[in-house]
Amino acid sequence: MNLNTTLVEDIISLEEVDEEMKSVIEALKDNFNKTVNIRTSPGSLDHITVVTADGKLALNQIGQISMKSPQLILVNMASFPECTAAAIKAIRESGMNLNPEVEGTLIRVPIPKVTREHREMLVKLAKQNTNKAKDSLRKVRTNAMNKLKKSKDKASEDTIRLIEKQISQMADYTVAELDRHLAVKTKELLG
Repeated sequence: MNLNTTLVEDIISLEEVDEEMKSVIEALKDNFNKTVNIRTSPGSLDHITVVTADGKLALNQIGQISMKSPQLILVNMASFPECTAAAIKAIRESGMNLNPEVEGTLIRVPIPKVTREHREMLVKLAKQNTNKAKDSLRKVRTNAMNKLKKSKDKASEDTIRLIEKQISQMADYTVAELDRHLAVKTKELLG
């Protein structure tokens, strides 16, 4: 497909669309590393959102997270003791199969042994996250197509159709890339 780049740039920035699509892939990879992981790190709780009187805050903003051992993460809530109950609720409802215990302002989060069921649950979570990423990708594609439709007066119908085809190909490639990351993650989780 040979499109006149300057003509296309007048209508829509394909580079921008490509960047947005790539950011969907990066967000999924980041999500996989943080939430869908067998190996535990203190950062695996960072993404948990706690609903407080001041609004929604990340757990790592209101508590100090550290690893006591590979089987235990500690969350020190001394800076915001009033948020301890909300933090416990958020950890329980994170979908990470965690059951926190409280000792004053210290939250102990025992990491469950990695069972076959847990691995399968992580694979399910990975699929859900991939589907969310595909939804984000659809939004990027739809926004690009809408922008293109608004520019129908700037270019011929054939040019618009070629650009639509280009955007669709970029989206298809990105979907294939998301599926590839899911396949790699599934293999990693199930061994």
